[in-house]
Amino acid sequence: KQFKEANVLYWANSLLDLTYAFVNCCVAASSTPPPFDIPHLHFIHAGLALSFLPGQMIVAKPGGPDAFVKFIHNTDCDPLLDPGKDGYSTALFLAFTQHIQYEKTGGLAYMSDYQGVTELLTDPQILTHPYCNDIFGDGNIEDVVSQFEKKHVCNHYCEWSGFELEAYGRQA
Repeated sequence: KQFKEANVLYWANSLLDLTYAFVNCCVAASSTPPPFDIPHLHFIHAGLALSFLPGQMIVAKPGGPDAFVKFIHNTDCDPLLDPGKDGYSTALFLAFTQHIQYEKTGGLAYMSDYQGVTELLTDPQILTHPYCNDIFGDGNIEDVVSQFEKKHVCNHYCEWSGFELEAYGRQA
């Protein structure tokens, strides 16, 4: 289980890097800057520690003093927070990152179960389409990926013309 958790965190960092590379490229190519700030989020750095005792393995992660927030659950692609609540704008940005990841993987995968403190994220899930084998762990809910285009709510990040993202499902 800990190996899968460390593997998910490794690939989540790659998906987030892909997302920011797309965002940075689009912003640089646009003649007008986006009318919003781009949050700078990152995942915690963790390590897998193996013991010489049979069955002993831990994932070591740093803690933090800030309040823990669950932004998006892995069973839904909508933010968990209500408008006006602390962290709501971050949750909207994270929903936008799902949109990018869904498109850039050809509808095969995106991150969910976004949670953490301030700009430091932890314990994500990578959801994959039913065509993919469940390679990322127990939090993979394939039906959610299959329904993304119908259930995702595009927000002001998704709708900025510089990103040229396809509009999906419900509109904000």
